[in-house]
Amino acid sequence: MSGLSGQAAIVGIGATDFSKDSGRSELRLAAEAVKAAVADAGLQPSDVDGLVSFTMDTNIEIAVARALDIPELKYFTRIHYGGGAACATVQQAAIAVATGVADVVVAYRAFNERSGKRFGQVDSGLAARVDSSGTDYAFSYPHGLSTPAGSVAMMARRYMHQFGATSEDFGRIAVADRKHAATNPNAFFYGKPITLEDHQASRMIADPLHLLDCCQESDGGIAIVITSAERAKDLQQKPVNILGAAQGSARDQYTMMSYYRPDLACIPEMGLVGNQLWAQSGLRPQDMDMAVLYDHFTPYVLMQLEDLGFCGRGEAKDFVREPGALEVGGKLPLNTHGGQLGEAYIHGMNGIAEGVRQIRGTSVNQVPGAEHVLVTAGTGVPTSGLVLAG
Repeated sequence: MSGLSGQAAIVGIGATDFSKDSGRSELRLAAEAVKAAVADAGLQPSDVDGLVSFTMDTNIEIAVARALDIPELKYFTRIHYGGGAACATVQQAAIAVATGVADVVVAYRAFNERSGKRFGQVDSGLAARVDSSGTDYAFSYPHGLSTPAGSVAMMARRYMHQFGATSEDFGRIAVADRKHAATNPNAFFYGKPITLEDHQASRMIADPLHLLDCCQESDGGIAIVITSAERAKDLQQKPVNILGAAQGSARDQYTMMSYYRPDLACIPEMGLVGNQLWAQSGLRPQDMDMAVLYDHFTPYVLMQLEDLGFCGRGEAKDFVREPGALEVGGKLPLNTHGGQLGEAYIHGMNGIAEGVRQIRGTSVNQVPGAEHVLVTAGTGVPTSGLVLAG
């Protein structure tokens, strides 16, 4: 292990309910999640001196601080690139507490993504922005690539062509996620598993992506409390140590539309994140007891399995075809909370919370003896990842 590894720990997690219409403001959702996470850690809001969130979050740090009567902030920052920021918020918090810049930092994300701004819809304003991102989007929007599903469909089709993967292979991710969600009372799809036949029968959104290949739009909030490994020993929850925390952006990177690379059937930025995580933690893919892989669209889960080293290029289809491979008791239990397909889409932050529960031994789909957990953030964008350990 090296560098940041083992210097910081997650000591609290908190969440709101997950719904399609929260009936409250995004600031209230953020405040509820942060308050719950701080209480879970056995702390008070007055103990918090740092806040980290996404550039996409509407809840600025000082507003959250006012709402919770957090008196002073020594550290505050935001991470760009949507869901790719999830694990990076924890990384930035860990850097702050490990270097003594702050003592207790909370990473949070809260939004009304279903009842408010719907991220899965066409947003023509992106191509009209007067900045470099507007220029990037202007290359794709005139050709009809104007939704996340549409942009991912291009990569998925290339992956199928290059490696012989099928729509059913993508569907196996959805089936495993929904099986786990069906036993999670906090999941939106609690009690609602699906079959591969259900997946194949669901309507086409952007060929080859069916409806059940696409994650939910959710209202809700998640917060995660990070402090130094030394202080974590004295708090009420079992510390979840951060053995690896990394960000990555690869050559010719765009936001969701990196179509100018020589190879479209992979996620090189996730490979970069994985290489850092294995080097920092001293662990390897085979050491992971389970994984939470960002599942906004199922094809990217297969690509992550390859780029992170769980199998070779083009072999993920065979990996997921093994019966039970992605379930508790299988070779790599995946998204045991139900993932963003089954629990909720909170930009990957709920996946970090599930990683914490697995290390604590409190997941509703507990992997026996889970000690090492990999968590990844958004794909198709600059991204991030974590290795968590007991």
